[in-house]
Amino acid sequence: MNLQELMELDRRCVAQTYSRLPVALVEGKGALVRDINGREYIDCIAGIAVLNLGHAHPRVLAALQQQAAKLMHVSNLYYTLPQAELAGMLCRLSGGYMSFFCNSGTEAVEAAIKLVRKHTGRREIVAAENSFHGRTLGSLSATGQEEYRRAFEPLVPGFRHVEYGSVEALRRAVGRDTAAVILEPIQGEGGVVVPPEGYLQEVRELCDRRDVLLVLDEVQTGIGRCGSLFAWQGFGVEPDVFTLAKALGGGFPIGAMLARPEVMRSFERGDHASTFGGNPLACSVAKAVLEVVEEERLAERAEELGEYLMGRLRELQEKHGVIKEVRGRGLLVGVELSTDCSRVVLAGLEQGLLLNCVHGRVLRFAPPLVIEREQLSLVCERLDRILEGLDD
Repeated sequence: MNLQELMELDRRCVAQTYSRLPVALVEGKGALVRDINGREYIDCIAGIAVLNLGHAHPRVLAALQQQAAKLMHVSNLYYTLPQAELAGMLCRLSGGYMSFFCNSGTEAVEAAIKLVRKHTGRREIVAAENSFHGRTLGSLSATGQEEYRRAFEPLVPGFRHVEYGSVEALRRAVGRDTAAVILEPIQGEGGVVVPPEGYLQEVRELCDRRDVLLVLDEVQTGIGRCGSLFAWQGFGVEPDVFTLAKALGGGFPIGAMLARPEVMRSFERGDHASTFGGNPLACSVAKAVLEVVEEERLAERAEELGEYLMGRLRELQEKHGVIKEVRGRGLLVGVELSTDCSRVVLAGLEQGLLLNCVHGRVLRFAPPLVIEREQLSLVCERLDRILEGLDD
């Protein structure tokens, strides 16, 4: 099957909910992928911050193969070693949080919404404008971007949205019926928006004074991407609840909602469940991912390579007027342009780059944490050529 035949089959048989680029990927290794025609690309988005260990990592493959040969699924009617062991690892790495396992980021946020309402007995949740928390109705209600919400209203009641980065706006919004504040440590889908210095600490203090829970959505920022295993560790703020998915499974679907024990214990038997959540296969892979991130110090590597990448991108900013700002933390980096960046993404394919455009004008870089410095250098050289065409 060639590319055109594949695209036609997709058009006829797959729900047309995605704007796909005209490329069909068939294999990958590390930070490189190949398409159906054998052309190679440097992957600058890693499946949207999923493949922190890159493509076809041997430890991930071994965990998949070994566990699949033993036990893939039995449901949560029974105990399994991989689930308990993964929960134990996350408890140790987070400093004592308990885990609820599911299959995706949006499910993790849904679990958090239910938990904070059950724990506090209150119904209102304050979220941020420009945020993204998922596409199921509860998480979509928390999402602060009208373009995602408009077609599906009425949504779940009880959500208020305030300006991200403004503690004063939060102070006005938090009331007697507020159960929680939910924020992304860095807004990823909203354009890689880094909060002002001290913002998250002030939010934590506000939540403490008002007896409100703080939920941090780490679906995109977690598992080493921002220079610490969880981004909240790097910001020096401890949430009451936080969510994980994406990179936790290294490419295999898994989500998790973690909470302080006194909060998590508000969930009683039957309050929440997931048929596939915490299945032995997903948990075995997630254990392998965490082991590699910890042993190979990939969070520290992300911080180092992120500084290098942003330095190179700022050099391009001095050369190309089309770049308005370079921002980010670790290997989650945004390059805001003065023009629509979709054509840069298309030009990237011609240059052998997989790029990503969010919020219309922001190139989002979230490459595998195992990417080589030389590969990042090539990315910047090729982007330089692309931007020269925009300067004309």
